[in-house]
Amino acid sequence: MAIIGYTRVSTVDQNTERQDVGQVERLFTDKASGKNLERPQLQAMLDYIRPGDTVKVYSIDRLARSTKDLLDLVGVITGKGCRLEFVSDNLQFGGQDDARNELMLTMLGAFATWERKTMLSRQKEGIAVVKAKDALLPQEQRTYRGRRATICEDAVKKLVADGLGASEIARRLGVSRQSVYRLGLWG
Repeated sequence: MAIIGYTRVSTVDQNTERQDVGQVERLFTDKASGKNLERPQLQAMLDYIRPGDTVKVYSIDRLARSTKDLLDLVGVITGKGCRLEFVSDNLQFGGQDDARNELMLTMLGAFATWERKTMLSRQKEGIAVVKAKDALLPQEQRTYRGRRATICEDAVKKLVADGLGASEIARRLGVSRQSVYRLGLWG
């Protein structure tokens, strides 16, 4: 009966210091969006847990950002005979059914879903406003630069010079082949 922790932040630039889950025997940490369940450490944690274990997560939105994913994950964890604790929300699942906790889980999950959709909508609106203003300016004076590059052009140039193809370069750098092609290094 182990105590397992799970923490998540959305980007590699962020840290998990505020997510105090207490003393745990094993901690799984993802630096990925909570928009879906395709997170390596989440999957590793689900594979690792055994009946009788307790999984501690700081808050509901750290486990999932959609109500459906949240309910599915709680079902998977408790279905394995484990207990799940949300530390900041003071909610526990597993062992016995608690109608109040299930209601709170569903409501808080719905708020997490709403919060994410609202944030994405505001972000999209803000980008549209800035792009509209930028359309009137010369390229070098534009404010909106888009998403930060995930690929280093110099690294790609070196690998091209070493005779590697786009597929192999993409695999080595952990990016899509299209990202490599987008640099325009092939005639």
